[in-house]
Amino acid sequence: MMEAERPVAAVVLAAGKGTRMNSAKHKVLHEIGGKPMIAHLLDEVARIGPARTVAVVGEAREQVQAFLGDAVSYAVQDPQLGTGHAVMQARAALEGFVGDVLIMYGDVPFVRAETMMAMLKRLHAEDAPAAVVLGFKPWDARQYGRVLADGDRILKMVEFKDASEEERACPLCNSGLMAVRSDILFTLLEKVGNANAQGEYYLPDIVNIAIAADVPCAVVVTPDADEVAGINSRAELADAEMRFQQGMRAKAMAKGATLIAPETVFFSHDTVLGADVLVEPHVVFGKGVVVADNVRIRAFSHLEGATLAEGVEIGPYARLRPGAVLEAGAKVGNFVEVKNATMGEGAKANHLTYLGDATVGAGANIGAGTITCNYDGYFKHRTVIGQGAFIGSNSALIAPVTIGRDAIVAAGSAVSRDVADGELRMVRAEQLVKPGWADRFHDAMKKKKEGLKK
Repeated sequence: MMEAERPVAAVVLAAGKGTRMNSAKHKVLHEIGGKPMIAHLLDEVARIGPARTVAVVGEAREQVQAFLGDAVSYAVQDPQLGTGHAVMQARAALEGFVGDVLIMYGDVPFVRAETMMAMLKRLHAEDAPAAVVLGFKPWDARQYGRVLADGDRILKMVEFKDASEEERACPLCNSGLMAVRSDILFTLLEKVGNANAQGEYYLPDIVNIAIAADVPCAVVVTPDADEVAGINSRAELADAEMRFQQGMRAKAMAKGATLIAPETVFFSHDTVLGADVLVEPHVVFGKGVVVADNVRIRAFSHLEGATLAEGVEIGPYARLRPGAVLEAGAKVGNFVEVKNATMGEGAKANHLTYLGDATVGAGANIGAGTITCNYDGYFKHRTVIGQGAFIGSNSALIAPVTIGRDAIVAAGSAVSRDVADGELRMVRAEQLVKPGWADRFHDAMKKKKEGLKK
């Protein structure tokens, strides 16, 4: 955790629902790498150890509050009259706080803690600025507000709609993020008016007000414009996901994993890969996957909530669902699904198998087409397969059931009672043989078919 010079309060603006998302879900709850965008931001905020964190909410606030719970305090903006008005709503939540206030946005998820600290450090420079703005230089400035500055000292802040052509030519843009001393923040906000093109109370106006009173304000420029990219539409969400995945792939390879076709592999925010892991094309990692060293994950596999020990191999076309645990050297092959089940050391299920709510002993072999029948329509039941057991192809193990150590279940068996250690269990109907019956049947059917044609 980083340590700031003074106590820090983070104010996160999350009042807008995000109409361009066209979604019943609040904008800041849309996920990137399996985690809501506001959670990405708050994780970075947590790294600087804030004394207080305030979420300013508005439309669909019950969704945001349900997700964040009591991890933050709340302020409500209703109606929504601009960013300056939004920050003003946090006044009560910051009552008695003395320190520095970081103003962030719930739909700008990728701001790093290091950048936040750079803003706070500049706030404590010798010229003692009232506020520090985070600026950036995008390849396309579009309709961003501009920061007119001499070096890092701000001369003027202007919204695009209110800017002159000359001001719009300035390449330095306003991200909207700001660090402000708590003793001056609300005094400045009280002076903000709404005589502008939108009729709103703009947060950046506090900078112009401070400058007019001969109190300096400064800008810190992030070298990575993507760090402050806001997400307002599904297209921007997809672009953010793409950037996130590129970063995760680069980190995985830097730590010693081989991705044969990196652009086809997708990670969750919490995916952990060990060294010398080989990931073939078209693999998807859902939440909660931990992979040890020297594991091979073959093409078109999907993993979620799974733990893989050293030397495991899965796929191609394998599916590991939550609760899947594969111990050292275990193998899961093509079209095998494992859910809430443990495969012991060296155990194998090479193809066409479902193992749900099961414990498979070390060295056991599960034949093709085997399923554990774990659900009776009301409750889940467990199957236990002993060490070294052999389950023949196309067997159904009807839980709750235990297959003993070194036991053999003959192919095609439907086992509903426990099998003892070393026992052979065969559950098949008696085969009935009728010589010549098939020939007579075919002859009769052919004659009948010819008769229908006449």
